[in-house]
Amino acid sequence: MNPPIIIDIEASGFGAGSYPVEIGYVDKSGQTWSAQVQPHADWLHWDDEAEKLHHQSRQSLETYGATAREIALHLNHMLNGKTVYTDGWYQDFVWLHGLYEAAGLSPNFKLEDLSLTLTLDQKAIWHETKQRLREQMALEPHRASTDAKLLQLTWLETAEMTTASAA
Repeated sequence: MNPPIIIDIEASGFGAGSYPVEIGYVDKSGQTWSAQVQPHADWLHWDDEAEKLHHQSRQSLETYGATAREIALHLNHMLNGKTVYTDGWYQDFVWLHGLYEAAGLSPNFKLEDLSLTLTLDQKAIWHETKQRLREQMALEPHRASTDAKLLQLTWLETAEMTTASAA
């Protein structure tokens, strides 16, 4: 099985003015990477409910986060020319665009919707498989690299299950 590279973005909230607070991905070999994002001077929106979900305060991001430029340079280096998938394409596209705009750069990889890689059989068992894996592995939700890893593991397991049942 050749799993897709998956990226996940946690944000300061939803809607207008929200921005990325953590970005993580898992590569084809299963290696994960993530970084907290230091808020850019223009990024002011903050939702206390989002903070409760991802357990990261704005103060922590300001202190420990990497700059938008540092993260964009890393992503461009590691994902150069690749297609990267997300399960929240529209919102992640907006947040990724905001990160690159703040960095003064453009992504050199393509962002696509993960559902484009799934067969109908995979889609039919996706949610129950993902929930089972989350519980079995006791993964903390709403952390970027953990969520990306869970998505990739779900993709692999559903692909294996549907391939085995078709044989």
